[in-house]
Amino acid sequence: MPNPALLVMDLQKGIVERVPGLEAEFTPRLARAIAAARGAGVPVVHVVVGFRDGRPETRSSPLFGALLDGAFTSSDPKAAIHDDVAPRPGEAVVTKKRISAFTGSDLDLVLRGGRIDHLVLTGLSTSGVVLSTARRATDLDFGLTVLSDGCADPDPEVHRVLTEKVFPHQGATVTTVDSWIAGLARTDA
Repeated sequence: MPNPALLVMDLQKGIVERVPGLEAEFTPRLARAIAAARGAGVPVVHVVVGFRDGRPETRSSPLFGALLDGAFTSSDPKAAIHDDVAPRPGEAVVTKKRISAFTGSDLDLVLRGGRIDHLVLTGLSTSGVVLSTARRATDLDFGLTVLSDGCADPDPEVHRVLTEKVFPHQGATVTTVDSWIAGLARTDA
């Protein structure tokens, strides 16, 4: 039987605000998934992008090097996790340095330490952190579930292609938040 963890990735204030309309339905839907995971004893792992003051990690990156000075450092209020999905004391918060949740982070150690072998992926964006993390997780032999409405992308067509074609082709189960929650309830019964 799989031992899953719910990954909530890049749900930082400065990222959420870049995709208009997300706070109306998206973050409350993720909050329901998080509450269900907690209720079922499924660990919730929050993944954030973060840099040291001065951001030396970004100098070689065309993507992250283009960010404003101070972005996603400890002094940046927009680096905080969105209030709707904020971690509880004791939940792991993993800081990554690139797009994938595994790159520049201790995520693999956190998961292996918890004997996690199946990842349930959510986050912003589908074509960014979710895709990159899914590919690396597959290479590391983790089982995968992607919550299609627990991910969002600035390009709805890219989101659709990834959730309907790419992720299933790579062995991921793709489902919705409500279906996943219902499955948790059946497991607890």
